[in-house]
Amino acid sequence: MAGGISSFWGPVTSTKECCEKNYVYSSYVAEFYNTISNIPCIILALVGLINALRQRFEKRFSVLHISNMTLAIGSMLYHATLQRVQQQGDETPMVWEVLLYIYILYSPDWHYRTTMPTFLFLYGALFAIMHSVFQFGLGFKLHYVALCVLCVPRMYKYYIYTDDYAAKRLAKLYLLTLILGSLCGILDNVFCQQVLSWPINPQGHALWHAFMGFNSYYASTFLMFCRAQQRGWNPKVVNMMGILPYVKIEKPKAL
Repeated sequence: MAGGISSFWGPVTSTKECCEKNYVYSSYVAEFYNTISNIPCIILALVGLINALRQRFEKRFSVLHISNMTLAIGSMLYHATLQRVQQQGDETPMVWEVLLYIYILYSPDWHYRTTMPTFLFLYGALFAIMHSVFQFGLGFKLHYVALCVLCVPRMYKYYIYTDDYAAKRLAKLYLLTLILGSLCGILDNVFCQQVLSWPINPQGHALWHAFMGFNSYYASTFLMFCRAQQRGWNPKVVNMMGILPYVKIEKPKAL
């Protein structure tokens, strides 16, 4: 949406814009709130990465947290510039992140260890190439939603087979932040013209970023708990400074 300050990055070349006036606070940042709202996502992903490395979780979780961080950084660059290339750097990692979740969710029961990661890697690479060439619009959104839906049955299975109250609470927080974030994003898009006429813009898309940052953290932490339970690492959900939950494990001592 047009703002009052000239653009450092030139004309908008992205195929979509959110419901926030451009270049209101700086000529270097197109959508200010949509840009800074990714900072909590980066911090949470960094916390998850440090925990995964410190306790020597499997590499898949380190990669997952790095993916979440990369996605947030890509989103910052996109909303700061509203350029087509940066839009690719936002949307493609979204798909890669879900593919990682699919691998973590389904790989424990997959009989052929190399087939799933190979297929998902090739699928992600092919999507990145096709998305850069054909610039999917609505197709990208439908594809992303379809991949997310594939995760739901397995997440529910993990939930019902988990007896730990604190771990179940993580799954509930994952669902709650997903619903709230989706509502903020949808309402911001549907009622954009009305919102722009209000004295204060509630910044629905920025709220989507914040909620989804917590959503990714809760999902990753819940899966870390479930995987540690599968490996017999006696996982416990504890709170950092009494606020932020994370998984603490006790690996069996080597004989």
